Amino acid sequence: MLEQLVLHTESLAIGYSSKKDTSIISSDINIELKQGELVGLIGANGIGKSTLLRTLTKVQKPLSGTISLRDKHLEHYSNIDLSKVLSLVLTEHLASKNLTVFELVALGRQPYTNWIGSLSENDNSIVENAINAINLDELKHRKCFELSDGQLQKVMIARALAQDTDLIILDEPTTHLDMYHKAYILKLLKNLTESTNKTILFSSHEIDLALQLCDSIIVMLNDRTVQATPSDLISSGVLNELFPEDLILFDKNSGAFRVKK
Repeated sequence: MLEQLVLHTESLAIGYSSKKDTSIISSDINIELKQGELVGLIGANGIGKSTLLRTLTKVQKPLSGTISLRDKHLEHYSNIDLSKVLSLVLTEHLASKNLTVFELVALGRQPYTNWIGSLSENDNSIVENAINAINLDELKHRKCFELSDGQLQKVMIARALAQDTDLIILDEPTTHLDMYHKAYILKLLKNLTESTNKTILFSSHEIDLALQLCDSIIVMLNDRTVQATPSDLISSGVLNELFPEDLILFDKNSGAFRVKK
């Protein structure tokens, strides 16, 4: 149903363009992100996942095609209006680790605060609710440099939650985490879609976990981009195209990749 669509693309081509040359990374991308769904983005290293996310979040321009967010072309959003509909969580060095957890989460309210950036009673309530939703109450007065990678990732998700957008996009949120915390973060994202009805898109190399938790998965391949439910991806054999078959195969029975003997 069109009214349930939060974001969709039509014939989208992504890549880089200069005066001398145009480099197309992927083209004819047609994807749909529906309200309340957890959507995974998977593909081999260098296939263009981060480029796609940067294009979907207006960090870089598409080469061609359209991106619509809530039935409005992405290019027609001002930066401040976009920040009220879409929030982005990147895996990168955090420059503000000297802030407390509460202060960092409160940065999510910037699109709504007045010109001096002071929080209203409503802003404070939203920040507290985000901290509570991610189970960070015991850490909210701690400095961010004191946190583990897993704890810091939870804080970044809480900041996006405090931004109160329809769509949250995360670029490899489980990088640098151990297996337990990888599963914890992705299960947390799944729970958030169910409790808030927000749409969450994340890129990841944790394909086995994505297949277990996602409502739909976008697969970037060398010659095309496919979106389907996990069960349809497994039955169609698309997952065997992700990696060279000389080393890794996808086992339909176990729902996991295995090394070829």
